[in-house]
Amino acid sequence: MLTWQAIHFSDLSTRQLFNIMKERVDVFVVEQSCPYPELDEKDIHPDTIHLVGFANNEIAAYARLLPPGLSFPSVSIGRVLTVARHRGNGLGHELISKALEVCKQTWPGLSIEIGAQEYLAAYYKKYGFEATSTMYLEDGIPHIDMILTK
Repeated sequence: MLTWQAIHFSDLSTRQLFNIMKERVDVFVVEQSCPYPELDEKDIHPDTIHLVGFANNEIAAYARLLPPGLSFPSVSIGRVLTVARHRGNGLGHELISKALEVCKQTWPGLSIEIGAQEYLAAYYKKYGFEATSTMYLEDGIPHIDMILTK
């Protein structure tokens, strides 16, 4: 059973913050062999929402929801991850569905943009996202910009 929390930076406990950052570094820096500055000022923006899925009080899934104008002109979803030991059971779909729900509640009527890893374009297309760019490299990984229009 997963429990979800949509938390602003100022409401995160130090333990929650540490656990989020550890999982993000484990996935995006270590697992993907991509040394880049994982932490940025977007994390502490007052309107940023850290969406965390907990299983037995441990992080199982995470996404960062950003207000319009911070990464894209529209609302955006990023740093989407499922912890390795929780993969393969549909949790990623639950995470995207929950992220879209929170975005629509928080920023109603606005489009949602993502910078998706290119190999996941078909995955996001299932949720209605459409490509808005050609492939580009971000930190050596092929990406494509996509939008879900309202």
